[in-house]
Amino acid sequence: MATLALENKSIVIVGGTSGLGLSAARAFLAAGARVVIVGRDPAKVEAAERDLGRNVIGLAADATDPKAAPAAINIALGNFNAFHGLYHVAGGSGRRQGDGPLHELTDEGWQYTLTENLTTLAYSNRAAVQQFLRQQSGGSILNMSSVLGFSPSPRFFSTQAYAAAKAAVIGLTRSAAAYYAPAGIRFNVLAPALVATPMSQRAQEDPEILGFIATKQPLDGGRIGHASDLDGAAVFFMSDDAKFVTGQVLAVDGGWSVSEGHLAERVSAPGPAPQPEGLFRTLGKLWGRLTKGGANK
Repeated sequence: MATLALENKSIVIVGGTSGLGLSAARAFLAAGARVVIVGRDPAKVEAAERDLGRNVIGLAADATDPKAAPAAINIALGNFNAFHGLYHVAGGSGRRQGDGPLHELTDEGWQYTLTENLTTLAYSNRAAVQQFLRQQSGGSILNMSSVLGFSPSPRFFSTQAYAAAKAAVIGLTRSAAAYYAPAGIRFNVLAPALVATPMSQRAQEDPEILGFIATKQPLDGGRIGHASDLDGAAVFFMSDDAKFVTGQVLAVDGGWSVSEGHLAERVSAPGPAPQPEGLFRTLGKLWGRLTKGGANK
């Protein structure tokens, strides 16, 4: 019988109570892992624990608190006697706080967006690395970025603090991957495009954006991604099957980063070709003027 890819692995998911993180927790458990999920809303933590069932422990904590990730790792150590991997999913849009195009970006929007998407990740990655070094065991860290970090969409997704934070996630991850490779600590990145999560509710309800996505994410009929679309890649990166993989950025994006994307109403049929007789008539008139002019000389 085949061995489960994450059998006996102990994994912490920061941002594991909804959306991409909750879907990953379900996949990790199915692959044999034991999981600690972290979320800031106690009600969502309890609901996720009930939904996921055995071999999962929830922690209600705010990822912006530098003590949150170490506490989650200690829960894994205390209850599962091991810590093998960290999946950092926590983050979110700063649009309501003032993120947007640079000329409209507010100080609050900038600080909020970078804290939610970059500072929290630095805190959790630091805690994981410190524990791996103490254990002298190596381990896997998987970080969440976005295609907007390297493949922008100015018409519909012009939140530039968010794009900056997600690009920085890639830079931090690759730099850390290079530095900690000799210690056996692997760092990799998933970069989704538009996925149906609570964060993307605005986009999901906008017919114009949905029309754009139909050609920007053309795989599987042209659709918004499902949270489960990322699960296979997440399981792979957290497993020993990826033991020779580090510093990589995998875009799970339905084709976003290789597709132009357009709005159907902007694509119009070419106008009718000029009629030959009209062209001949024009040339005839021109010839008449030229010959008349020559006769007057």
